[in-house]
Amino acid sequence: MIPCNPESGHVRGEYVTLAIDSARLPDYIGFMADNINSVFEHELKRLEKRVDALVRVCDQLQDENKSLKQRQDVLTAERANLLQKNEQVRARVEAMIGRLKAMEQGS
Repeated sequence: MIPCNPESGHVRGEYVTLAIDSARLPDYIGFMADNINSVFEHELKRLEKRVDALVRVCDQLQDENKSLKQRQDVLTAERANLLQKNEQVRARVEAMIGRLKAMEQGS
């Protein structure tokens, strides 16, 4: 039941039962199905756009991750090289100190 429109001659507050004409029922069902399909297609396209955006973000993150790993490898190699040079310099300085002490004791 739906409320009646006072302009149609019905008294305010009355209710009238509307029946869908059985001949028009397939049209109504078809309209509802089309409407549901339209909503479904809209939501599907919206979801597709979101998935595409996520794929782009994943691709960017993979590229960034690869770049960061390469940078880490370069820095690790550079650190190892610097540690080796530091050890060589330390050995040379210790050798110089040893020679200076020997010279000082010899004088």
